[in-house]
Amino acid sequence: MARLLTALVVVFVSELGDKSLLVALGLGARYRLRAVIVGLALAYSLANLVSVAVGGLLGSTLPTRPLGFAAGLLFLGFACKGAYDLKVSAGEPVMVSGEAQIGPSSGVGFAKAVASVAVTVFLAELGDKTMLSTAALATDGSYVQVWIGSTLGIFLAGFVAVMIGRWLGSRFPERSVRTVSVILFAVVGVAMVIAAAS
Repeated sequence: MARLLTALVVVFVSELGDKSLLVALGLGARYRLRAVIVGLALAYSLANLVSVAVGGLLGSTLPTRPLGFAAGLLFLGFACKGAYDLKVSAGEPVMVSGEAQIGPSSGVGFAKAVASVAVTVFLAELGDKTMLSTAALATDGSYVQVWIGSTLGIFLAGFVAVMIGRWLGSRFPERSVRTVSVILFAVVGVAMVIAAAS
């Protein structure tokens, strides 16, 4: 139990101010809450499972450079796609179940929204300091406790970011929220590529 709590606290603190929190914030403003929560839970569970497995098998050595570089390029691609969508769409908000849905995600089904959130957040976690922290914590053999604790810690941090994103999304014009989302994806992508190259 002590290892679970240690993992929860270490990962929660590691995640604060992290790039994947910025991604969660942007997704919270774009998709329905239920889809974002399920997507986050899936992405964080899988990312931490990979981290624990790597920590158990290889110690704390993780091929972060290639993973980070590839994920950074994908995020730059997301930013370009978002910028293109901003250019070609009128961007009128659509009400779905009483919640404003923004731009290209308007009317997106639950499963598609969950998949989009899960893939995006999982990619943001690749080679991340949180992933490294989890792998390092798992080197002592407390795999299940570390996995549960790290997943709870990162999910709590992500949930806070999503709620802030939803609050911002409901108070600012949707075109502004979409523009900020594109900028966040671009910043995260550039940061990941630079970190992988250095």
